[in-house]
Amino acid sequence: MNTLEINHLSKTYSNGVKALQQINLTLENGMFGLLGPNGAGKSSLMRTIAALQLPDKGNVIFNGTDIGEQPQFIRKHLGYLPQEFGVYPKVSAVELLNHMAILKGIFNQKIRKEQIESLLVQTNLYQHRKKSVSSYSGGMKQRFGIAQALLGNPKVIIVDEPTAGLDPEERNRFHNLLSEIGEQVIVVLSTHIVEDVRDLCTKMAVMGGGKILLEGSPKELMTNLNGHIWKKEIKKETLEAHQKSFNVISSRLFAGNTQIHVYADRQPEEGFELVDAGLEEVYFSLMRGFPIGRKEGVAC
Repeated sequence: MNTLEINHLSKTYSNGVKALQQINLTLENGMFGLLGPNGAGKSSLMRTIAALQLPDKGNVIFNGTDIGEQPQFIRKHLGYLPQEFGVYPKVSAVELLNHMAILKGIFNQKIRKEQIESLLVQTNLYQHRKKSVSSYSGGMKQRFGIAQALLGNPKVIIVDEPTAGLDPEERNRFHNLLSEIGEQVIVVLSTHIVEDVRDLCTKMAVMGGGKILLEGSPKELMTNLNGHIWKKEIKKETLEAHQKSFNVISSRLFAGNTQIHVYADRQPEEGFELVDAGLEEVYFSLMRGFPIGRKEGVAC
């Protein structure tokens, strides 16, 4: 079992931005979702975990080793899939993986070849291994990204917005791949896509303003909110009036009509229907300052 402990982590940049403020998390094998809007501090936390920057305060302990003191310890056990990564034009997948494997210190040619072929099979890219990666579709590039992240058998994998722009079929394929990987290692899924966290992660946290606003399992957090979410279909022109009268957490088009979801302890007025809370309702309620079973600002 791998363990990643994040203790009292704080980071303020030279421009005064407080990117991280007293972050405390403990991660073990499995999928951990880090959810939050752009600017929440997710990337700063990922960079700190990867030992690409030092915190001002606090530390990160991986399997008993302080990575601030020994950054190479986490780097040799880390796989990383950024939101976007460049590839060399006209270089095939197998050639590029071979190059990356050497950079990761896999110098034995036989071991390198076996691992690359295994990863290409695992990511369903073996039949496309001789094609230029620059010619791949978005979903194929993301699967290639996972293949390169898995080189060297890492124990911690960071994936940043991995399903942005993928079609539903590729998204499902990618979800299955991530779920399979997460059984043996720590996978940190950094995203603003609520559905990815709901579908994949057994534990999660929501970040905002450099802080952990909420932490727990998606199932527990949704259960905590049940009994407080009401929906109603309204005329589009009445949306502003409803927003002034009720705690509207979201509005969307549904079958051509406008549907609103409202946070309330009891039926706001006639016509509202109680609905089970989803993770999207948890997220929107939190962003608008409504309680979600929290204690001192953090849910357990």
